[in-house]
Amino acid sequence: MKLLKISLLLLITLSLTSCFEDQDDNLISASEINDFVWKGMNAVYLYKDDITDLANDRFTTNEEYGNYLNSFSDPENLFESLIYQRVTVDRFSVIVDDYIALEQQFNGISTSNGMEFGLFRFNETDTELYGYVQYVMPNTSAETQGVTRGDIFYGVDGVQLTIENYRNLLFSSNNSYTINLGNYDDNGTNDDPNDDSVTESENSINLSKQSYTENPILISNVLNLDANTVGYLMYNGFTGTNAFDSQLNSVFADFNAAGVTDLVIDLRYNGGGSVNTAIWLSSMITGQFTGDVLVSEQWNSELQEQLENNNPQSLLNPFVDEMKKFNTDGDVVFQENINHLNLNKVYILTTRGTASASELVINGLNPYIDVVQIGSTSRGKYQASITIYDSPNLGRADANPNHTYAMQPLIFKTVNSVGFTDFDSGLTPDIIVNENFGSLGTLGNMNEPLLAAAIADIEGTGRFSNQGNYDIKEFKSSKDFKPFATDMYSDHILNLESFK
Repeated sequence: MKLLKISLLLLITLSLTSCFEDQDDNLISASEINDFVWKGMNAVYLYKDDITDLANDRFTTNEEYGNYLNSFSDPENLFESLIYQRVTVDRFSVIVDDYIALEQQFNGISTSNGMEFGLFRFNETDTELYGYVQYVMPNTSAETQGVTRGDIFYGVDGVQLTIENYRNLLFSSNNSYTINLGNYDDNGTNDDPNDDSVTESENSINLSKQSYTENPILISNVLNLDANTVGYLMYNGFTGTNAFDSQLNSVFADFNAAGVTDLVIDLRYNGGGSVNTAIWLSSMITGQFTGDVLVSEQWNSELQEQLENNNPQSLLNPFVDEMKKFNTDGDVVFQENINHLNLNKVYILTTRGTASASELVINGLNPYIDVVQIGSTSRGKYQASITIYDSPNLGRADANPNHTYAMQPLIFKTVNSVGFTDFDSGLTPDIIVNENFGSLGTLGNMNEPLLAAAIADIEGTGRFSNQGNYDIKEFKSSKDFKPFATDMYSDHILNLESFK
C-alpha cells in the first residue's frame, strides 16, 4: 500500500474555496447530504472534466449553489446527474445509504446461502429464465443441502423464473427459499444450443441465508502431468484482507515447494476488489520484474497535475517483493515477503464475470510475460474507486453522525506499461471456450473444459477448441446483485485537506 504523504490535494481546498464562500460559514437551505455529494464528486471524480456541473466555477454565490442542491429530491438523484456516460463508460460509481454494510462487503462479509449461480435464457426474445449453479461455498446451506456445480433450476418456491420476477424471487430480503430443479436437454447436439431446453423435475432444495465470509481461495492444487507440474488456483475475489492475502501468498509457497512449472489462475467468477492484492498476485506469478511498473494511474486533470508535480511516484504501481499495508499514521500494520514463481507464462481463465482487479492482472502482465487468456470475454472495467465519507477530509474518521451515506466513485483508471486502457468491451481470450450451462464439468478437474484447454496448450497437443460455437450467453449472475462485486477499489490512504 502507498501512503500519499502529500495532501490530496491542496488544490481541492483552493478550488472549492475559490468558487464561493465556505458553505458551513453561511447557512444555506441545501441538504447537508447533497452538499457532501457535490463536494466529494468535485474533489475526486475521475470524469470531473466531462461534467459541467462539477466545474470549479460552476457556482458564483451561496444562493446559486443552494438552489442547485435543493433542485434534487434526494442524494441519489444528484449523484446520478453527475455520472459520466452511465451506460457505456462509468457503469460502476455508486452511492449507498449504509456505509457499514459497504465496509462489511469489502471485507468479504455478506448474507449468503452459499450458492453462486448464473441465469440464462435460450434466446433474447424469451421471457423465461433458468438458473445454473456455478459453484458452492463450503460450510453453507447449499453445501449441506447437496447443491452442486451444474445443477439447473427453473423456479423458486414453485414459481417459474422470468425476466419480470427473478429479482424479487432470488434477491429479495427473504432469508430462505426453495429452488425447483430441472434437467438440461441438449437434444444430442453439444455445440448447437438452438434445440436445447430445460425440463422440470419434481426435485427441489430449500436454502437458507446466513452471515458468511467467503474465502476467495476456493481451490488450489497441483496437477502432475507427464512432463509438467501445473499449479491450479481458483481465486474468486480480491478481498484485500490480511488473512486472505497471507493465505494467497502461502498457496504460492506451496506451488514453489511442488516445483510448479506451469500455472493456471481461474478468475472466471472473480469480479475484482483490492488493487493492492492484484499487484501482489501479479508479483507472485512473476518475481523477475520487481520495481518495474505493472500499471500506472490516471486521475482527473486537476489531481493528475498535482500528483505529477508533487509525488509522481504515487501514480506508479510496480511489481513488488513484499506485501505491505499502512495505517493512517503511516505505520506498517501488515508485512510479508512475497513468494515468487518467476514464470514467463501464465494461463488465466475468464468469463463475463471476470472484472476490474482481475482484468488489472491480465492487462498489467501482458507486456511482460505470455498471458494466455482462455474462456470468454471479460467484463471491461479498468477504473478504480475509493470510499468517500461525509467528513472534513472525506475519510472514515469524524464522519457526519447524522447519516450513513457514502459514495464509491471512480477516481482513477489503470493503464498498463505500454499505455493500454479503456477496454470498455472487455479483454478478448486467446482461446475461446464458452461455458456450456448443461455440461459445466467439475472445477479443478483436468477434464473441465476451460482447464482442459489450458492443459492441452501446456502439453502442446494443440489448442483446445471445445464449445466454441456454443452461444447461449449468461443473462445475469448472483454476483451482479452483490454491492461492489465487480468493483476495483484503491487502497490509497488519502490525506485530504479539509474541504468543507
